[in-house]
Amino acid sequence: MNDVQSARAKLAELLRHPEDLDKIAALKAEFTRKKNAIDLQLRIGLKEQLEVTQAGMNSILDGQRTVNQIKEEMMKIDKLCAEAQNMIQDFPHINMVAQTHRNFEQVEKMKRDIDSFPDRLDHLEYLLGQDDEDPANQPNLLEIHHGLTELRDIRDLAMDQIKNSEDASTELIENLTLSSGATVQDYFNRLDDIIEWFDKHIGEACLNLIELVQAGNDGMVVRLALVIEEEEKQDKKVKALQDAQREYKDLASRFKSIASGPKELRGYKEKFLKSIEYVCQAHMAEVKEKFQADPDKLEKSFRWYFNNLNTVKVGMQDLMPKKWKILRTYCSIYHKQMHDFLIEHIEDDSLRPPQMLAIISWADKYYEKMTRLGVPEDQLSPHVIDNRSADLVREYRQNIVRAVEEWMDRIATNDRQQFLSRDDSALETDENGVFRTKTLGDSWRVLSENLAVAETSQRADVVEGVVEAMFRVLSTRQRMWQSLLEAELAKYNTPAGGDLDTLQSLQDWIIAIANDQISCIDVDIEENQPYLNVFERTITSLVSPAFLPTIESQINTLREGYLDLGIACIKTFIQLIFLTDFKPILPEFFTPAWYAQKRMSAITTTYRDYLSDYLKVLHPGLQDFLLAELSDELLVHYLSSVRNKSAKFRRADPWTEKIKDDVLTVFDAFRAFEEAYEDIRNKWRVVQDFVRLLESDKSSLPAVYEEIKRTYPDMQISWVEAVLRARDDFDRSVLNKVKAIAAEMSTSVGNGEVETIFARVK
Repeated sequence: MNDVQSARAKLAELLRHPEDLDKIAALKAEFTRKKNAIDLQLRIGLKEQLEVTQAGMNSILDGQRTVNQIKEEMMKIDKLCAEAQNMIQDFPHINMVAQTHRNFEQVEKMKRDIDSFPDRLDHLEYLLGQDDEDPANQPNLLEIHHGLTELRDIRDLAMDQIKNSEDASTELIENLTLSSGATVQDYFNRLDDIIEWFDKHIGEACLNLIELVQAGNDGMVVRLALVIEEEEKQDKKVKALQDAQREYKDLASRFKSIASGPKELRGYKEKFLKSIEYVCQAHMAEVKEKFQADPDKLEKSFRWYFNNLNTVKVGMQDLMPKKWKILRTYCSIYHKQMHDFLIEHIEDDSLRPPQMLAIISWADKYYEKMTRLGVPEDQLSPHVIDNRSADLVREYRQNIVRAVEEWMDRIATNDRQQFLSRDDSALETDENGVFRTKTLGDSWRVLSENLAVAETSQRADVVEGVVEAMFRVLSTRQRMWQSLLEAELAKYNTPAGGDLDTLQSLQDWIIAIANDQISCIDVDIEENQPYLNVFERTITSLVSPAFLPTIESQINTLREGYLDLGIACIKTFIQLIFLTDFKPILPEFFTPAWYAQKRMSAITTTYRDYLSDYLKVLHPGLQDFLLAELSDELLVHYLSSVRNKSAKFRRADPWTEKIKDDVLTVFDAFRAFEEAYEDIRNKWRVVQDFVRLLESDKSSLPAVYEEIKRTYPDMQISWVEAVLRARDDFDRSVLNKVKAIAAEMSTSVGNGEVETIFARVK
């Protein structure tokens, strides 16, 4: 059912439109071709499977025939044995006599071996004593091993006979007292002591094997290898016997030759391999201590590692059995230890970034050294750090990024708290008497120090990741100050107003923040380079060429952000002045109270006070902007005052002279600042056009408006309407003519025109 639904769905997909019916013939031909191809593949596959099945069945039949033939031969042999016993008269008696003779010979041999046991032990002790005096050569090693092997076989045979004897009283043989007064068990115990002594010699030689090869004691190395090789052969026989006894217990019990020889695994080869591992572990323990103290010297700490492997390659391979593949054996053991060592540190929660960096760098160097040693990477398994280089690089980079973010977050939190609490102790003046925040240098120092940490990795991907994080935190810091400024300004822009008691402290902070931004980007050849320039120069030398466009883009964004934030600070500073100092004054302009009071003089006097206090603590790069912005903000408010309640220009009132007096008062206030004065005068010329709109004859107003509009394309018609309505001879028909001209001109700053003061006049 599911196949039918699937087929229907497929057809529905292929035949969605009526014109698709023309494709049916082509689709049928294509599906037929595909079906034939699939049928052919199925026939070929079926044929192959039948051939394999037939071959398997033939093999099974051949095996059954072979088994049947063996059974028939075994039956013939059993029949011949039975017939032979019947053919020989007195066969049971002959068999008993032969068995008795064999037992007697075995008893005699056992007696001779037991009698000679003490003397042979004494001789082996003597030889071991001689080797104790010359541990680097041990000339008697092979003779001792041969002697111990024979004595072990004697003991094993004796104990085996005791265990297998039908006479329970023979279990006491091991406690029999010999002519010397000692029991057999005493000699067996003494043999164990000598074996332990011998094993100690073997163990010490295995532990010092590298040193023996380096010292040129080839004879000792060969003797040691022969002993271990012989023991390896014996262990294989024992293992085979144990397997046979476990799987073919009845058969093994019928063949005494199978049961003869050693009964237990002695494990000399395994102990030999363990000694290699132990030596490597001992060195690794020393490296671990050095690594904790100085991770940069990891490569030097592993010098022994490659010296040992090179010794094996050059001096040991010809001295050991080729089947051992001793170099590969050493490399496998050492590589596992190296892997475990590095992974243990990687998974250690207390792993420090310098240690992580050392491991990352070491992984690549390790494989380079092993390749030079003749062991390629594909022969070393598992990967020395489990192919976690990318993860480690990312984690190392993230550790630095986390440190940058945490430090910058702490600085930002501290700045925010001090700013909101108006903590003046967080501000300072530099050598030029300019206000600064104390944390400006700290924030750039944090970046510099962490950039130095990233540089030590000598990896462009690490540096680039850290640099991207630094761009983010710098942009975040700009946004933080911007949001704080906007929030504080909003408090004073409410009917309730802000806290006037802390206003001066807030203004000090705003000037300090503005100075910080310009200090980051302003180039002063007499002083230190700006922070952003130094930062750009440093990171450019550390990243890859592909990352340079990103740096250029981000630096430009930051530079614009610093400039915009510095300007925003000055604008906020001035807006606070207008919201607090001039709030009761501005509504009086162009009203009847304006004529009787010198409000512009009061404003310029306040200006002079502020400039006297703050120009000397303001960065030189912002001083001209402060003057220009003070003038512009006053001009914007002055022009916008036509919207004041009760603002009215009557023909009989001396408003022309009053406006002229206001302008001259402004000029007098800024006349002392020669560099900014001329620009200020030019901007205030717009007041002349403002006056023209007020005093021109109604019939000529449309033409006057058109002329002014061409000079100031961004002048809004809503403001012009407010000006015309403030005239005591306001005529709606004139206003309509002006609006018609405005609609026809439809000029905008967006068409490439330079923005004028009217862009801010509402």
